[in-house]
Amino acid sequence: MLDMPTIQSIRARRAKGETLSEIATHEKVSVPTVRKYLAMRDFSPTLPVKQEKPSILDPYKGIIEGYLDEDDRSWHKQRHSAKRIHERLAEEHDAKVGYTTVQLYVKRRRDERRTAKDQYLKLVWAPGEAQVDFGEADFIVYGRKRRVHYLVVDFPFSNVGLAQVFFGENAECVCQGLKSIFEYIGGVPGRLVFDNATGVGRRIGDAVRTSELFGRLACHFGFDYAFCNPRSGHEKGAVENKVGATRRGLFVPTPRVYDIERYNERLLDRCMERSDKEHYAKGESERALFMEDVLALRELPDDAFAVASYSHAKCDKYGYICLDGNHRYAADPSFARRTVIVGRRAFDIDIFTEEGELICTHKRAYGKAPSTSDDPLSQLNVLCMKPGGWTNSQVRYSLPEDLRSAMDEMDRAQLSDALRCLRSVAEDAGYDTAVRAMGECVGLLGEVDRSSVEVVASCMASGRKAIVYDDPADLDAYDAVYGKGGDRDGLSG
Repeated sequence: MLDMPTIQSIRARRAKGETLSEIATHEKVSVPTVRKYLAMRDFSPTLPVKQEKPSILDPYKGIIEGYLDEDDRSWHKQRHSAKRIHERLAEEHDAKVGYTTVQLYVKRRRDERRTAKDQYLKLVWAPGEAQVDFGEADFIVYGRKRRVHYLVVDFPFSNVGLAQVFFGENAECVCQGLKSIFEYIGGVPGRLVFDNATGVGRRIGDAVRTSELFGRLACHFGFDYAFCNPRSGHEKGAVENKVGATRRGLFVPTPRVYDIERYNERLLDRCMERSDKEHYAKGESERALFMEDVLALRELPDDAFAVASYSHAKCDKYGYICLDGNHRYAADPSFARRTVIVGRRAFDIDIFTEEGELICTHKRAYGKAPSTSDDPLSQLNVLCMKPGGWTNSQVRYSLPEDLRSAMDEMDRAQLSDALRCLRSVAEDAGYDTAVRAMGECVGLLGEVDRSSVEVVASCMASGRKAIVYDDPADLDAYDAVYGKGGDRDGLSG
């Protein structure tokens, strides 16, 4: 089509009485073109519709559609790439088409074939609604790095997020975190949206199943809740982003913690301090927007909620109960083979008589390594930091005499290294196995060598026997290089 100034000129010249040939000569167009634009009556703008042009790929488009239909029924990691489609066209149909032509067509068709499940909606969140999810971060707890879990409650309207740290993601941890946050903000969100993998429940199709403790919490505080569809993190994108922002903003560098519960009290204030900034989209302070969230909260109930799950358990012949598969807690020898009531909390385990009288409370153990409540392992974290307490420690008196004597003769630095080795191996293999492995290494080598202890403990845990040589290894060649008894001994640690 000619540009509008040319069309206007053609029509103006005709109005002045010029002939068609004169107009064509002056405007450098053909006479039929002049006649076309003189006859045109409607000059309204038209949609710039893409015109489908013939392509060398036209004979093969049906074949490509068949490949894409096959992909829809296949595992998402085992589908045709554009390169593979190009290869099959050449090999099976002798197609003489370029790869770029195939690649562009395949990309366009895949975009056009996207179904509703691949599309997303921008969700609107009202004040007082919240999203909940867990994240993970490394903490140094009693001098030992370990992976912890943190619960994040995010308010999408204001973009304010509050976090609490735990050692697990069970119902007790979730409910304790929610209770602490509700009490901190002075109200209860009207609706909470959870990830489908949290410890409080999950959604299976249209059915939602929750734990008993969470159901009681929801009834007590009076909030509504919903669970995301499986593998649909975009349904709670605000808290997904807040989990990462919390890790980067509050847990870097790696926090050093001795009391998680006290740390959690300070953590809520630090979370609120991070809201003293402008909202990324609304142009207002997040803290000011959060006041609208607070005004929309429901009132806290008058009665306090006790976050604990209760069940019955039978003590073994030594008076111990076993929870979570591999963690043993001592009740009392007098309760051997008797039934007790167990109260699980986020950080503690309470043991009661059947009449409800408290027998004892233990710190709750987490992790895969087996543990026992009266294990000296419970003292190791503190002892590694304060080896001066070795002489009167429970750990010392729990060791066999040969190992205890060997460690008594160590200086402070050697003792600290040996205790750290014992703790490290015990966390993976259990305390008893670690002690036996260390004792065997001291008997064979006359010293504590971490690598050797780990190997021996691994053999014991798997039922294999460590290799014991009848004759000691000849290290004369190493003595000649490093100096007899010198650097070689230094390398043993």
